[in-house]
Amino acid sequence: MNHKQKILVLATVSICFLYIIYVITFEKEEKVSAKEPIVEEKIVEPQEPIMEKYKVDIKGQVAKPGVYEIEKDSRIIDVIQLAGGLKKDANTDFLNLSKKVEDGTVIWVYTKKEIEQLKKTKTVIEYIERECNCPDVSNSACINKDTTNSKVNINTATIEELTTLNGIGESKAKLIIEYRTKKPFEKIEDIMNVSGIGESAYEKIKNFITV
Repeated sequence: MNHKQKILVLATVSICFLYIIYVITFEKEEKVSAKEPIVEEKIVEPQEPIMEKYKVDIKGQVAKPGVYEIEKDSRIIDVIQLAGGLKKDANTDFLNLSKKVEDGTVIWVYTKKEIEQLKKTKTVIEYIERECNCPDVSNSACINKDTTNSKVNINTATIEELTTLNGIGESKAKLIIEYRTKKPFEKIEDIMNVSGIGESAYEKIKNFITV
């Protein structure tokens, strides 16, 4: 075998060897690719949140009394604005305009004359968390309370009773109880010694407390 033949044989062997390596490598890649799942990307379109709707009935001194559909977490003031706003003779001194509205709420906006009449009959609207009947309809925005038996004894009242006082929340009620356990109140003015209860707060509750 001459030199040229040797070179030819060597080249042929080299080509065969490279071909075998290529075939083995290609088959491995095909097997790996076959095992990998094809993941299709799905485009998720954002959905608009579904707003819960309530229906409320507003009566009395508003421009457009009636039943209105409102969004959840709306407040009394929102309903009044939806009803066209207040009339000139409206009195909202005893309505909690910031109270959240529930489904089926009835709101009665009183006249100044109606409020004065309630005062004459010793009916005082103190709080805005329960129902009242004035004039002749359940009003979800306020509460009637008879002043003949409404005074809270600040020496014996529970937290629940103390929190019925205007401006007295649970934290202040606890401070009142903490104070009286050390030293009972001798007169109603002593409640101003409790932290957080100043003269302005006292003026709001002095007619409704006793010792």
